[in-house]
Amino acid sequence: MKFSIVVVTLVLMMSACANHTAGVSAGSNGETRVDNYSFGQEVAVEQVNVRTQGDLLQGSALILSKVSTDLRLQYKFTWYDAGGFTIEDEATSWKSLKLHGKQQMQVTAVAPNTTATRFDVYVRKAFSN
Repeated sequence: MKFSIVVVTLVLMMSACANHTAGVSAGSNGETRVDNYSFGQEVAVEQVNVRTQGDLLQGSALILSKVSTDLRLQYKFTWYDAGGFTIEDEATSWKSLKLHGKQQMQVTAVAPNTTATRFDVYVRKAFSN
């Protein structure tokens, strides 16, 4: 009896610490990362492009649903300078996105200043508390 209480307590503690921010990311340098395998089976980030808009970089990415159900997602662009340091990352917020079954949507963002040389776009599931 005591052992089962300990096991249940440990399971509850571990599930309370579950990381709901893990998702999928793709960068303008061609790198892709999947931090959550099951989420990676539902969503993909493709066609990552970058261009100059005036003196600033503009990035875009295509977010695709691989499932037939609706998905509530969030995405965020993170910009980096030539040294690999983030630029104004705390000022950039997550944006909401709803994809219907098998839908795809292009998302875009403009760099916060002229020191940006590359970006990553992160996608995660949106959870409401």
